Amino acid sequence: MIDYNEKPILIFYETTKACGLACRHCRASALEHPLPDELSDIDSISFVKSITEFGKPYPVLILTGGDMMRKRNIDNIIETCEQYGIPVSISPAATDLLTPERVDYFREHHVLSASLSLDGNMEIHDWLRGPGVYEKTMEKIKLLNEKHMKLQINSVVMRKNIRQLPGLLKLLLDNNVKTWEVFFLIQTGRAIDSEDLTPQEFEDINHWLVFAMNYGMVIRTVESPIFRRCVDEGYDNYSGELYYHLVDETIDLLWLPDRKNVPPRVSNTRDGKGIIFVGHNGDVYPSGFVPYKLGNVREKSIADIYRNSYILIKLRDSKNFGGACGTCNWSDSCGGSRSRAYAHYGDLFAPDPACMYSLAPGQ
Repeated sequence: MIDYNEKPILIFYETTKACGLACRHCRASALEHPLPDELSDIDSISFVKSITEFGKPYPVLILTGGDMMRKRNIDNIIETCEQYGIPVSISPAATDLLTPERVDYFREHHVLSASLSLDGNMEIHDWLRGPGVYEKTMEKIKLLNEKHMKLQINSVVMRKNIRQLPGLLKLLLDNNVKTWEVFFLIQTGRAIDSEDLTPQEFEDINHWLVFAMNYGMVIRTVESPIFRRCVDEGYDNYSGELYYHLVDETIDLLWLPDRKNVPPRVSNTRDGKGIIFVGHNGDVYPSGFVPYKLGNVREKSIADIYRNSYILIKLRDSKNFGGACGTCNWSDSCGGSRSRAYAHYGDLFAPDPACMYSLAPGQ
């Protein structure tokens, strides 16, 4: 078992802010062209090599953006990872830059997987990410499947698309997608305030995700660690209007699932505990949704920052959290979203305002 005080399992590297899309909710507030303070070729390679300071097994480096396909020296980064045995995955935008030849290159250089974003039907997806992006995304899903490259789909959940979740689950299953990462909106970057969910909606959706795992889908959440509590609680005795609607719709679209198909639960990571984020200019943050700078990889190694940052050390101990996040039975395995606490209260250690438990009397 990995000691999260010593190393993360995932390092997210925002290789560039440049992106051809302009998604309404974009954390990165992506731009058409790279910013002048983007890590240079030398600096980015130096950062990648420094990951070896964590020791084996090395964390997985996830190349994101913006659009990592627009990073000038992306091939050098990937080949450096290959040379040093650092596992790497990619998160490209669904654009014409993702060609069959590029996918062949990624496979030849042992890229583990690719993730694409898909948020609902054509109307919803194109409203969020731009005209024509839905069709382009479906084209790239087909391409990655044809090339036998492991594929993960990322979906942002917000008020506009919550009732489309069963249909989205069916679409993923129909397209041979086995891993689904569900992002819960954080008010940062270009995030849309009016689309945020209520605590009851968070609860209902997370319990539905537990139910949805019965279809053989590996499901992970981003900025909703209460999912782990919901997994432990199960759904047999859970009730909620939205939850019942989603379950009924799912069964209508698919079938009554075999409960023996539930995949194992994922690791108990959260912002700054098991994951870390490196921005386009080398600034380090607990995650991509917490604009709280911890240092810069031009000045200190990522291992030094992760292990020795006073804030990160505090974040990894849930006893430091306020309200229910520091006292409930799931305080360590969950601990609430630090990003949402910071966005809502300006305090990394405040309770997660999306959790029903944080609203309980006396909390």
